Amino acid sequence: MAVTLNLQPALKLTPGQFAELAQINQDLQLELTATGALIIMPPTGGETGNKNFEIYIDLGLWNRETRLGKAFDSSTGFRLPNGAVRSPDVSWLKLERWQALTPEQRKKFLPLCPDFAVELVSETDEIQTTRSKMQEYLTNGLRLGWLIDPETKTVEIYRQNRQVEVLHSPATLSGEEVLPDFILTLQPIW
Repeated sequence: MAVTLNLQPALKLTPGQFAELAQINQDLQLELTATGALIIMPPTGGETGNKNFEIYIDLGLWNRETRLGKAFDSSTGFRLPNGAVRSPDVSWLKLERWQALTPEQRKKFLPLCPDFAVELVSETDEIQTTRSKMQEYLTNGLRLGWLIDPETKTVEIYRQNRQVEVLHSPATLSGEEVLPDFILTLQPIW
C-alpha cells in the first residue's frame, strides 16, 4: 500500500526540491500530489510487474512501427499543469508535443500530461485512489486512459468530455484515434 506524507503547512516542496528528493532516493517510487503531499509507492510484485511489461511492450512495438510519439514506462515522471508529479504505469505522448520540449525539459520530469496513460491496479493499490489519479490526468489534458483491474477483469476507459466507460472481461482494447490501429490483447493480463 502506498504511503502518503502530508508535508504542508510545515514544508512545501518546489519542483526542483522534489526532483532532487526523487534523484537521491532512486530506489523509491515517488509521486507528488497537487496539494504537495508526497506519495511513496511500494515496488510491484512479480505478477503485476509482468502485466505492466506486457502492456508496455505492446505499446512500444506499436510505437516503434508507427513512430507517432514517445512511449514511457512507470519510472517516468510527468509534472502536470496542476503541479502534481505523476508516474503512470504506461504512458504515451504525441510526437509533436515531445518535439516541442527543449532538450533540458526532456531530461527532467516532463512538464505536461501524457496523451495516453494506463494504470494497472495491483494488490497494494486502492481502486478509488487510482480512479482519482485517472480523473486528475483527464483534468490536466489526458486524451485517453485505461484503468485496468486484473482482479475483477474490468477496464475503465477515460476520455475527454465523456463519462467513464466500464468494460467487463474485454478481450481487447482499442487505442481509438489517440493511438491509431493500436489494439491491446488482454489475455496476458487476465
